[in-house]
Amino acid sequence: MTYLEAINKVLRRLREDEVAAPSTSAYSKLIGELVNDANRMVEDAWDWGELRSIRPLSLFANSGYGTITSLNENFKVLGVYNPADKSELNRGTEKEYYSSVYLEDTQKGRPTNYLFKGYADVDNTTAAFNFYPTTDKTVTILFDIVDRSPELTIGSSDIRTSGLSVVQLAHAMAVEERGETGGTPAAQLYATARSTLSDAIAYDAARYPTETVWCSV
Repeated sequence: MTYLEAINKVLRRLREDEVAAPSTSAYSKLIGELVNDANRMVEDAWDWGELRSIRPLSLFANSGYGTITSLNENFKVLGVYNPADKSELNRGTEKEYYSSVYLEDTQKGRPTNYLFKGYADVDNTTAAFNFYPTTDKTVTILFDIVDRSPELTIGSSDIRTSGLSVVQLAHAMAVEERGETGGTPAAQLYATARSTLSDAIAYDAARYPTETVWCSV
């Protein structure tokens, strides 16, 4: 489902005319904002398979710093791997990193830990990471990432997760904004949207069964 299709589905449910573009009218722009809000809420509700990707990071010799570009600021790291050494990197801590760099005589070699160091640009789209021990050779580190969508602005942009959940949630928001009482109450529409979202998460979670099993540690 595209951004424009979602807007028009919401407009039809509100008994409004469909539009040719998100910016056609002031009201279509409002519905577009609600669709964006709903899309963000749906994407944040679960680590959807459609949002997962493997992103490479080049770590140069004698360096412990690298970046990944074109990320949404709400990204999530699921795992970090060094395929050359067939190893997985652990999430480190600030204290361990500074001890390794400034206090200990740590030998350069295979990095075993990584640490998120914030963003390297003002738009929060380039994530920075530190690694320790410092690598003694150039390596490519692979990040298994859940990367949320940027704000939808173009009508042809895809809604990557549960389109029906986005539409139902945006519809509930629009009814609540109007304050109408002649049709279905907003509370009932929210309940329907939550039920649809719960089902969509269950379907997607079934593709990753080990992630929803609790194990004692």
